Amino acid sequence: MFACALIAGLLSGIPSTLWALLSGGDPLEASYAAGSILLGPEARDSGLLLAALPVHGALSLAWAAVLAPFLPRRHTAAWGLAAGAAIAVLDLLLIGRHFPLIAALAFVPQLADHLAFGLVVALTLRKRRSKNNVPPASDSMSSTSSP
Repeated sequence: MFACALIAGLLSGIPSTLWALLSGGDPLEASYAAGSILLGPEARDSGLLLAALPVHGALSLAWAAVLAPFLPRRHTAAWGLAAGAAIAVLDLLLIGRHFPLIAALAFVPQLADHLAFGLVVALTLRKRRSKNNVPPASDSMSSTSSP
């Protein structure tokens, strides 16, 4: 589960970062917003960036911990995307509206980040599950079968 959170936490910001770079926005805007959860919106940019690390890490770990036991083995990627969308609504529209810097974020790029998070958690989890379910190697090639 920690691996799921780490990988998803590192990769999930790619969509909004690309969007910011392509549209001329600030690619650190979402990081500042995350840091404001801990320090408030009045903090300096460098402080917000430092605060964003534990905030984003804790949120990634918490959401991965919620998703890991509930994502089904079948259609895991689709369920991960759906979970990412649900997390986006909760994080951005319900809770985020109480934090000015989060409320100011453009929804669509942040939704894309959340979808990426859910998908990466799902794919990482699926890969880990398949590794754990591989049967041990056998000598079936060298033995003859009995009738």
